[in-house]
Amino acid sequence: MTKRIIVAALVGACGAVVSAETHRFTATQYYVTYSAAHPPALHVKPGDRVVTQTIDAEGRDASDAKVADTPNPQIGPFYVDGAEPGDTLVVTLIRVEPNRSTARMGGQLAPYAVDPQFLRSRAERQSARETWTIDKAHGVARTTTPGVKPGVIELPIAPMLGCIATAPRNSEAFTATTPGRFGGNMDYVGVTTGARLMLPVSVPGALLFMGDGHARMGEGEVVGTGLETSMDVEFSVDLIKKKAIGWPRLENADYIMVLGSARPLLEALQHADTEMLSWLMDDYGFDERSASLLMGEALEIDVANIVDPNFTVVTKIRKQFLPRH
Repeated sequence: MTKRIIVAALVGACGAVVSAETHRFTATQYYVTYSAAHPPALHVKPGDRVVTQTIDAEGRDASDAKVADTPNPQIGPFYVDGAEPGDTLVVTLIRVEPNRSTARMGGQLAPYAVDPQFLRSRAERQSARETWTIDKAHGVARTTTPGVKPGVIELPIAPMLGCIATAPRNSEAFTATTPGRFGGNMDYVGVTTGARLMLPVSVPGALLFMGDGHARMGEGEVVGTGLETSMDVEFSVDLIKKKAIGWPRLENADYIMVLGSARPLLEALQHADTEMLSWLMDDYGFDERSASLLMGEALEIDVANIVDPNFTVVTKIRKQFLPRH
């Protein structure tokens, strides 16, 4: 279900006036795979905004009702008019905000997050999930299980989307738990309000999916979840025509970032480093040597997830070290 509101007039590349619209979209169908086989839920144009809601990884909506299958049901796909293979889709996250007062998480460290001998000797075999309350007025989330030691855990909320993807290339389909070149379940804390995510376009229309909101998440997602909850989301789309990128790129006020995904973790790092090198050379005027020098002394590295079918590593550089462009 959609409502359209014309909000502005833009001048297109050929000089024609193009009306930008705000679409109010309510999903009626959810998908647990990224695939070009799924029919478009909504057509949007470059410059358009979409105001919508995502549901949580368990398929629960803003009223905490079960409305979809798991895992990680996605809204969309959104067909971006004019998007063609070889373009780059730019998704600007204008607002990502929890829309209910509960979140759930796993209660035990994931196998890849701890020593194997610990799993054999000490790990609990059954671990209860934890429900948290979200106090938006105070900007915090709190545990609810009585007897948590040494007491109730209270943490600031930091809303993010675990999943944003375009349809994969070559008629491939991936489960919505998987990250890859197309984006997907990258589970990076930086995919939040104010960020610009750049994704490869591999099929006509790009076919944009999103979901898996977290009220907050520790880096690495070491329990296999964040604080899983439903979200109010507002985003806009744009295109960089005839510019192909190899891996998702992310930008905020302070950093440029690349998200590489693979197993083993080293391969994910290699993908991210290679894409960062290309970005510096293509867009910022560096040659291979100078880009290598900068990366050698200014690169920062985050581990986004170590629990998904592919692991995700983020390489990033502060904008203060880059020439203006």
